[in-house]
Amino acid sequence: MLDSLPHYRDKIEQLKGPIFVFGASGFIGANLFNDIFKIRKDCYALTHDATKAWRLKLLNVPFENIIHCDILSDNSVREVFEKYKPQTLFNLAAYGAYSKQSSVNLTYETNVIGTANILQNCSKETVYIHAGSSSEYGFNCTAPKETDRVEPNSHYAVSKVSAAYLLEYYAKVLDLKTLNLRLYSIYGYWEEPDRLIPKLVESVRKGELPSLVSPDISRDFVFIEDCIEAFLDAALKITSATAGRSYNIATGRKTTIGDLVETSRKTFGIAQEPKWGSMSNRKWDLAEWYGDPDAFETDFGWKANTSLEDGLAKTKNWQDALKYEETILPAFLNPKLNPVITAIIACYKDAQAIPYMYERIVKTCNDLKVRYEIIFVNDNSPDNQEEVINKICDKDPNVVGISHSRNFGSQSAFLSGMEIATGDCVVLMDGDLQDPPEIIPAFYEKWMEGYDVVYGVRVQREMKPHIHFFYKTFYKIFQSLSYIPIPRDAGDFSMIDRKVVKELVDLPETEQFLRGLRAWVGFKQTGVPYVRPERMFGVSTNNWTKNIWWAKKAIFSFSFAPLELMSYAGFTLTGLSILGIIWQILAKLFFFPDTPQGISTVIVLIVFFGGLTILGISFLGEYITKIFEETKKRPKYIRTRIRRGSKSYKTADEIRTLVKQLRK
Repeated sequence: MLDSLPHYRDKIEQLKGPIFVFGASGFIGANLFNDIFKIRKDCYALTHDATKAWRLKLLNVPFENIIHCDILSDNSVREVFEKYKPQTLFNLAAYGAYSKQSSVNLTYETNVIGTANILQNCSKETVYIHAGSSSEYGFNCTAPKETDRVEPNSHYAVSKVSAAYLLEYYAKVLDLKTLNLRLYSIYGYWEEPDRLIPKLVESVRKGELPSLVSPDISRDFVFIEDCIEAFLDAALKITSATAGRSYNIATGRKTTIGDLVETSRKTFGIAQEPKWGSMSNRKWDLAEWYGDPDAFETDFGWKANTSLEDGLAKTKNWQDALKYEETILPAFLNPKLNPVITAIIACYKDAQAIPYMYERIVKTCNDLKVRYEIIFVNDNSPDNQEEVINKICDKDPNVVGISHSRNFGSQSAFLSGMEIATGDCVVLMDGDLQDPPEIIPAFYEKWMEGYDVVYGVRVQREMKPHIHFFYKTFYKIFQSLSYIPIPRDAGDFSMIDRKVVKELVDLPETEQFLRGLRAWVGFKQTGVPYVRPERMFGVSTNNWTKNIWWAKKAIFSFSFAPLELMSYAGFTLTGLSILGIIWQILAKLFFFPDTPQGISTVIVLIVFFGGLTILGISFLGEYITKIFEETKKRPKYIRTRIRRGSKSYKTADEIRTLVKQLRK
């Protein structure tokens, strides 16, 4: 049930690979992917938003087998097809089936345009199986045959009918192997907890019944394992004669809600009487909604073999085994639960510290019971840093190694990792262990409270007192000069939500000062105090010259105060000069006629105003330099290699393709 192999293992083994499951984060898609992935590792889960894919998170699907693909973008679909060259496709991506999915435009875009984009990239060798819906029959819902008229009664139904005709067109005109399976009421493992049968089973496990609609509303309930087998049979037995057709996936038995409740009461020994009408009917609920599966049984040999009693019992056992209330319900209510945290480590001369950093991050994430991804960015370090990172990648597929063509600096290293990070949030850390991984739980707690950015506030530095004093003084001055509120004593060490990461990566600036930009983009932010320790190994790569460079970068990136200061100085000194001239004239004529003409005064004034002019020009030069750098539009970094687990991407085309695939 959880780890057991499905009884249709032999059918999974016969599928042509690689295998794509579009909509794998949904109910049926997750079950289909999970069963195939137990047998085949060339199966890939395609989803448009992995951050909300709570089923895939709970199934612990490796990130190598989760592909971000937006089916509304033909370019996105084409890129994944070119990279993986799938041979069998199951498309379960859909929108509009649930009342909470109310966008009419998105319904048609997902169900029609998305389907067309996928079909457009299929070849004649590709097998394409589509998840249709019994809603396509609409008002004509009483055991219709596939040849009967469809009478859609909602935008969702119209869009699914359109997709069915689209499949027929591609099969008859372009000779593609397509099939549309009109699914009736599928139920079982991993269904949304707010749906009828999951709520019913959850309640009967407590010895009670949930709120109910009218007892005469009917369904045709098909257990999830029978549904999965229907998809497998369709993929294996499709022929040119059946291509393009639609088939009903149903039991052929009408089951009213009253029948369902009575079956549940008998199966699980529930004494409580049902309270009918305690829940409102949905506007598309019908009293005679069931299907005729004869055509699919005739052409493909499939039949629903699981009785309603057995299906309910299996669902109950599954909920028990998975500790439903502790795992499924929290994950469904808050998809951020059980997240993936990506730690991005900017490394330069940190070969000795990297193994310790890795072990401490893994231990921290395991203690938090969250999944992790660790990205080590080797910023062209002269030591054996790359070799150390390679060894870690070899033993842990959740580790990524990036190598740069030269030393671009820590800001570029962070951005390089952020661009390909797949986690729900990222943690930025220096590789020298001065950013302790043990602070991550405090960040995580604030992030779970709803903060989009959680930064570390250095309340104390383990360094010489005079250096600590200069750091504190700079941050005070910088905070007062900046035109946006920038947290005091906050470095790069922080946890940043995925949506903020996207905004930072998309900023066009070449010269980036992340802790300033992090404040500039806004969102909900808070700080966590911590003590910044000394380096565990080696000597700091910072010195006074570099610290002054950092200070200049910060001030000239986020403050116009130097220019304003020169303006004020210009006005003030000009006024004083005019007053000085007037005083000289009055003194010579009236007050002190014997006043000598002072060469020293002239020299002092020349030196003073000359120095002031040069200072003003230097301020202007700093800003002009930044303008000059931005107009060049040079890349922020150049990668020479990306290592994901044991796989290495070295050529420019391989790296570019991988980055496009991973960038969300």
